[in-house]
Amino acid sequence: MKNITLERVIKSVLGLAGIIVVGYLLYRYGTLVGYAIIAMIFSYILDPLVNRMQSAGMNRTFSITLTMSSLVLILVWISTNVIPIVANQMVELANQLNIQNIQNITQKIDHQLSQKFTFIPEEFLSSNIASVLQELFDVGEIPSALSNIIGIFTNIFYAALIIPLATFFFLKDGTKIRRDLLKVVPNKYFETTLSLIDKIESRLGLYFRGVMLQSLIIAFTSWVGLSIVGLNNSLSVGIVVGIANTIPYFGPIIGYILSIIVSIIEVGNFSLVLPCVLAILAVQILDNVVLQPMIFSRSADIHPVAILFIIMIGAETAGILGMLVAIPIATIIKITFNQISWSFNNYYVFRVSQSPEAD
Repeated sequence: MKNITLERVIKSVLGLAGIIVVGYLLYRYGTLVGYAIIAMIFSYILDPLVNRMQSAGMNRTFSITLTMSSLVLILVWISTNVIPIVANQMVELANQLNIQNIQNITQKIDHQLSQKFTFIPEEFLSSNIASVLQELFDVGEIPSALSNIIGIFTNIFYAALIIPLATFFFLKDGTKIRRDLLKVVPNKYFETTLSLIDKIESRLGLYFRGVMLQSLIIAFTSWVGLSIVGLNNSLSVGIVVGIANTIPYFGPIIGYILSIIVSIIEVGNFSLVLPCVLAILAVQILDNVVLQPMIFSRSADIHPVAILFIIMIGAETAGILGMLVAIPIATIIKITFNQISWSFNNYYVFRVSQSPEAD
């Protein structure tokens, strides 16, 4: 057993103090930390493009500036052309989501159901739906909740000033930041730490690039498909479907439910339900046959059953946010465990450090 020395006590105290400080900063400045994480994700996505431009003969700083300028122009276009449309559609949906309107819709549906299915009592749906929605979802708060979503878009403008700048410096000085962090690693753990960081960055970069491509394709195809079948709010629904689809297994369910609810609210009956379901089904076939195998088999390298349980754990821990970050976190944990396990079996310094000391 190792002797307790003053040096080890000081190192332990400093390490614990560092953990406490980091935890406090994460709690106190959670929004800024979130911006930094988003900027880091963007740097993972854009780094291959910058590297290719640099290998083609461009100066790295100029390559980053050109890439970030293009990204900012895209964000400006989205903020001036897409976000207002989505915000207006959300306001319209918020105005339609009230108990009186829902009761009117359910009464129409009750009438249609009672004509087609005589065994269903009249006003069965409308007599129960209001109380159920009030108890489960507090329908009176839904319009204000959707209005708050519009406030999120306002925060996006604020974040758009910070995230591109942070992304620029991550792309430009990422190697220097990594080198400075590695300076605090003891020499005997340097090779393991370096290999671990390289593998995590490589795998996460592949994952985030794949997920971004998947989300864009799903959002676009959902928008087109729902527009073809006649859904007025197809753009906002398509965007939500694209974002939700980044959650394996559960994302498609969100897409089906959302499209069904919005279609019923728009027309007040079931006439658009089947076309919307078929449109989302076609998108999901594209996703399952083409996109999902390419993204999760290569980037996450985790068994599908394990992915299911990991996502459920993420949902229990942090809701929708937990479901979104569950796969990246699980990937980091798996790579870390595998790398440390391999190092213990192959590096002499680890075996020596674990050997018992002579009395």
